[in-house]
Amino acid sequence: MAAQAGSAFDGMTLDHTVFYVGDADRAAGELVDKYGLAVLGTTETSSVRSVAVGGGAIRLVFTQAVADDTPAAAYVKVHGDGVADLALGVADARAAFAEAVRRGARPVAEPAETDDAVVATIMGFGDVVHTFVQRPGGTPGEGPGTTSGLRVLDHFAVCLEAGSLEPTVEFYEEVLDFRVVFEEKIVVGAQAMNSRVVQSTSGTVTLTLIEPDTSRKPGQIDDFLKNHGGAGVQHIAFATDGIVDSVRRLRARGVETLTTPAAYYDLLSDRLELTRYSKDELAELNLLVDEDQDGKLYQIFARSTHPRGTFFFEIIERAGAHTFGSGNVKALYEAVEAELGRTAR
Repeated sequence: MAAQAGSAFDGMTLDHTVFYVGDADRAAGELVDKYGLAVLGTTETSSVRSVAVGGGAIRLVFTQAVADDTPAAAYVKVHGDGVADLALGVADARAAFAEAVRRGARPVAEPAETDDAVVATIMGFGDVVHTFVQRPGGTPGEGPGTTSGLRVLDHFAVCLEAGSLEPTVEFYEEVLDFRVVFEEKIVVGAQAMNSRVVQSTSGTVTLTLIEPDTSRKPGQIDDFLKNHGGAGVQHIAFATDGIVDSVRRLRARGVETLTTPAAYYDLLSDRLELTRYSKDELAELNLLVDEDQDGKLYQIFARSTHPRGTFFFEIIERAGAHTFGSGNVKALYEAVEAELGRTAR
């Protein structure tokens, strides 16, 4: 379904991202200590404790259950720490909720007023929900940047069960007015996966949706689904305007990143012309580079610190590129596959 004039989802933003975790202070502390985010505030009720961290346009909320009969406790019992809510900023939360439900979304929480917002929640994928958030004055803009140069969330990578990619894409297109901006079949050795990228009409909320190809050998997406206990967010990409400087700062803070084979850089000049950074700078930091019709993008994965290995962060810089270069998608997943092989030994 194409976006309609005056749609309730026009101008949608990413308001914040909620993680359900076993220890909110520890999880938030890692983002502060290693990624240079700042604590924005803490709240506590009789059932949960939450710590919000952020910087720039990044707002992450880590919520820990302090009572057993809570959604946070149930989520962590099944999935471990993970993303539970991609909260969407809208002009009218009541209208967005009503329209989403009318189009087939499963309601979770009816519209309600909080101290500073109107909120309402629908199901997304797996056990991840979307909370519509209507704030007076709209979603806050970018605040002071982080000490690592990270400024906004570029995209979420979502692992789906085999056979659910098409209906999930349809859900985002028909219910929330998203559009497909990129698609690819990724083959890594004997395994393969299908990927589509859906994006809000505003261009500010991007989901990379991935399902395993069951006709090939099981691989990392199958491992995620097994270890996570179903569909969920595999990684979040932080965007920066200077990836070389950011990755150097992150490394100095103790963030470990995945390595890239030297052959990748030996063949780089055959694939594209380097402009912003030299081959030596990219090789030094194991950065990947690719391009689309609009420009280049640079990427790297942080090594997962999750006990189940089911979540990690990515760092990305877009130098004009709006989508995802085909070569990088394959190279990124080859890097993750190599890391899984290393840790299994």
